[in-house]
Amino acid sequence: MSVHTPAVEAISISRDKVGESPVWSVANQCIYWVDIEGPFIHRLNWGNRHQSTWTLPERVGCIAMTERGTLIAAMETGIFEVTLSDPPVAHLSLLASVTHPHPSMRFNDGRCDHHGRFWAGTMVRDMGLASPAGGIYGLDESGLRGPVLEGYITPNGMAFSPDGTTAYLSDSHPSRQQIWKHSFDTATGNWGPQAAWVDMQALPGRPDGAAVDAEGCYWICGNDAGQIHRFSPEGTLLQSVAVPVSKPAMCAFGGPELRHLFVTSIRPASPAPGFDATLDGALLVLEPGVQGLPEPLFSRFPVR
Repeated sequence: MSVHTPAVEAISISRDKVGESPVWSVANQCIYWVDIEGPFIHRLNWGNRHQSTWTLPERVGCIAMTERGTLIAAMETGIFEVTLSDPPVAHLSLLASVTHPHPSMRFNDGRCDHHGRFWAGTMVRDMGLASPAGGIYGLDESGLRGPVLEGYITPNGMAFSPDGTTAYLSDSHPSRQQIWKHSFDTATGNWGPQAAWVDMQALPGRPDGAAVDAEGCYWICGNDAGQIHRFSPEGTLLQSVAVPVSKPAMCAFGGPELRHLFVTSIRPASPAPGFDATLDGALLVLEPGVQGLPEPLFSRFPVR
């Protein structure tokens, strides 16, 4: 399989420590993303390329847009609704707290399903421990439930098929590097059994954040390899796209017609040979040749 090298633009003024969770807002034509270790939420206006940044009180793993025009953020101690104001102040309201089974844990990757529920995985912050204490939690009007799935070291790659009936998950840890498929009941939010789908041990990079395009194909960042891989629904590798940073972290479709692919990145501990160290941690954008899907909005606020 050949590796494509499209034109890639770095559009952020920031260089994040751990850039993650890009989310395109159709309503305001902006891309939002986080720096987990900042801890920051960034927003970039597509029209004028103006970037704004909000500081949070604890690490933020992932975000999603809500039907109220706010964000929800999965952090260290729980899931919060976040209202962003100018000048840049983030106003937080706790939606659900979480009790972790291990010290020093936080939320990592997550997103909304097609019925407005929010799902996010947890992990032990020190990946060197290789602790399988991570789990998948869901938030809806009944509150936080879970873990509905357990045994993850570094849960990642969460995405849903265009009809919402298939869910994808991965584990980024070097000892795992697997992507799984689950059947997903859109009415109840119940996850089906885990089924092996793609073994990333045989491919460049560790599986990180992901997105699904309008054709139902799955795009996942190959962290440490500077590539993004596109798989068919059957798990066949269709193409690989090269980016100029070694650690692409998560991708998301966006832009006016959802034909752009935004890619967050991580600054490695030391520059990786063959990559542009000045771009490490940047938000990148490219045109992959296919259209994406609008990101679902969170609508299932817990009843208080």
